[in-house]
Amino acid sequence: MISLSVMAVVFGVVFLAELPDKTALAGLVLGTRYRASYVFVGVAAAFAVHVALAVAAGSVLTLLPGRIVSALTGVLFLGGAAMLLLKGDDGEEEVRKPADQSFWKVSGAGFMLILVAEFGDLTQIMTANLAARYDDPLSVGLGAVLALWAVAGLGIVGGKALMKRVPLRLITKVAALVMLALGVWSLYEAVVG
Repeated sequence: MISLSVMAVVFGVVFLAELPDKTALAGLVLGTRYRASYVFVGVAAAFAVHVALAVAAGSVLTLLPGRIVSALTGVLFLGGAAMLLLKGDDGEEEVRKPADQSFWKVSGAGFMLILVAEFGDLTQIMTANLAARYDDPLSVGLGAVLALWAVAGLGIVGGKALMKRVPLRLITKVAALVMLALGVWSLYEAVVG
């Protein structure tokens, strides 16, 4: 059974954390150079692979005692919040333009870019933490993949307009505060039990 409340929390946290990420900018760059639907298919497939790996890792954590899981996820959320608050602007990365504009070449380029760039990324680690915290892999996986797809879609189709209206620093700070709150709550649960 899918929990809409767990999906909503996961969607919100992952969406906010992924918006200021370099992969949203990479999606934007790819979307301006290629057919948006081709780019989205490749990017969406790569994000699905990452979420599946993260949920599997988080599900393994649920085998540990509850207090240890709460303490681990609390520390990891606090670390994620610190990373968001302390990271500098990376700038846009150069994306190579394949000579062939076919579906397979363009979606393959998007897939490989995201697969490599997102491996071990903050949102992948957060998804594993959320899977461990809620012990609901399906709801967490759906919330995370929908959030990542939404950010990819925004980046590919309308990223420039969004970034002009909403300051990137504000998005980063909101995501960090949400992660900070989740970290403190998890550590509180670890101590109080």
